[in-house]
Amino acid sequence: MPTRNIIHRLIAVASLACAFSGAAVAQSGNPRPITIIVPFATGGTTDIVARLIAQQLGTRTHTPVIVENRQGGGGAVGRTSAARATPDGSTLLAMEMSYTIAAGLAPNLPYDSKTAFAPIDIAVSVPHVLVINPAVPANNVRELIALAHAQPGKLNFGSGGIGTNTHLGGELFKSMADISIVHVPYRGAGAVLADLMAGQVQVLVTTVTTVLPYIQSGKLRALMVLSDKRSAVLPDVPTSAEAGMPGMEMDFWVGFAAPRGTPAPVIARLNHDINTGLKTPEAQKMIHDMGLTVVASTSEQAAKQIDTEIDRWAALVKQQGIQPE
Repeated sequence: MPTRNIIHRLIAVASLACAFSGAAVAQSGNPRPITIIVPFATGGTTDIVARLIAQQLGTRTHTPVIVENRQGGGGAVGRTSAARATPDGSTLLAMEMSYTIAAGLAPNLPYDSKTAFAPIDIAVSVPHVLVINPAVPANNVRELIALAHAQPGKLNFGSGGIGTNTHLGGELFKSMADISIVHVPYRGAGAVLADLMAGQVQVLVTTVTTVLPYIQSGKLRALMVLSDKRSAVLPDVPTSAEAGMPGMEMDFWVGFAAPRGTPAPVIARLNHDINTGLKTPEAQKMIHDMGLTVVASTSEQAAKQIDTEIDRWAALVKQQGIQPE
């Protein structure tokens, strides 16, 4: 299902669910509505997942669940607003991979990345993949690394901008392979993909869903999936370990969190309700259509993953001397 259709469907169903659940709240005296803050504009993966969860959560809790997009500051505006909300389970943050990157890239954030939130779950994920322009004379990762060593500074890797997952993915490859390739930042995924296929940049690390059609059509060549297991949609592409780069696993994920101080029983209930909603046939189909995988982690697993990634990306940012825009 095209992304636009998914968005329209979710907005319509979620609005209807909120209308019915609002009547239920008035009759039962349940707590006030739940607001899910998305720190980005509508239409992206995080927003779509948040709307899906709003629909499912509203149905299960008989409480209006509203998605509120508060963009700005690379996500900091929405995250700060969520961190300062009353810790009673009525305000949630749609959290994703860039939250952990920002912690090391922007040290003066108005919230503490490790303590401002109580993670609820990691809801969905998708692995990254390393792709190259087909004109690059490399059929696997080892040949690409050999080419970079033979021609230091001649190869370019593109990204959707400073501090994005595509930037950090390229820097991680550069660091682990110990090669000299040049970072070329763009304003968004569309621009970097156009130049990658035109040969202006040669290498890109991005999510499987972003480039799958171009890999399937032969416009891009996939050299490895940054995961510990092969992708179902790219079964012939080796994992990072199989490609000779163990430890380069990298997932894009979306999860949910509540402000610090939210009672543990509330977190447990939200985890149960969100994860149950993720496992419904309707949710599973939408998630599959988006090219994502259901994770539905525990809150403890989510907290551990977030802390680990904050440390991982902060170390890479420092090592590579990455500066925010």
